[in-house]
Amino acid sequence: MRCPGCSALDDKVVDSRASDDASAIRRRRECLSCGHRFTTFERVDEAPLVVVKTTGERQAFDRDKVVAGVLAAAKNRPVTLPQIDALATGVEDALRRRGGDVESTRIGLAVLERLRGLDEVAYLRFASVYKDFTGVDDFADELRLLLKEPDGSTPVEPG
Repeated sequence: MRCPGCSALDDKVVDSRASDDASAIRRRRECLSCGHRFTTFERVDEAPLVVVKTTGERQAFDRDKVVAGVLAAAKNRPVTLPQIDALATGVEDALRRRGGDVESTRIGLAVLERLRGLDEVAYLRFASVYKDFTGVDDFADELRLLLKEPDGSTPVEPG
């Protein structure tokens, strides 16, 4: 690390701690040449996440697009901005753990998977755009899928 006071390269770390949001390590350093103290921050440099569209076009992952899509689907629903933010973070984290390029269809499925547990109406709205519904039959089919239990069975109505 180059000293901002004298440009010397020799220093020692006096103190280390996590930053306020724990996204970086804050280090206090002291130059061994001039004694000047300064602060540095160490952050992880993440590799860019590349989305491969159905057309073959490649572009950088844009988390804001996920948030905007979920916001539109959850309009006038009891879904909070922190819940939407957590959903988008969950999707991005899952995609980053997979590594490499990611198909745009996988992003849509990851959003749907998380929306299903958050709000069923928002799920159907998002599915209608993502799956390109053309009529009421598409909604009915998706609703049947939504109503199925995780084991594949259909819940029995109380009689």
